[in-house]
Amino acid sequence: MASARQARGAYGERRAAAWYEQQGFTVVARNWRDGRAGELDLVVQRGSLVVVCEVKARASDAYGDAEAVTVAKQLRIRRLAGSFLASAGLGRVEVRFDVACVTGTHLELFEAAF
Repeated sequence: MASARQARGAYGERRAAAWYEQQGFTVVARNWRDGRAGELDLVVQRGSLVVVCEVKARASDAYGDAEAVTVAKQLRIRRLAGSFLASAGLGRVEVRFDVACVTGTHLELFEAAF
């Protein structure tokens, strides 16, 4: 059985994926893992634009939102994105890094957050 935290995270990822799909993106990957290096929450694509989205789902905004993605986390996500792109064979693409913050049912998306 999933914990409340896991369920909140899954809900946040579904909300973010639905938003991107409404904007004409296709979900390329969810929860993509590279062994012990970590995980990419959401990867979407529209044309030659690939967006790697870190999803932060919280019950309240007590712990902040986009600033919760520290510089160290940003570097880890960038490394993982490189691994993902190398393995996915998507060809030449532009990459953008977004952060989606889901607080309760409210979604706030920060495009090109880092």
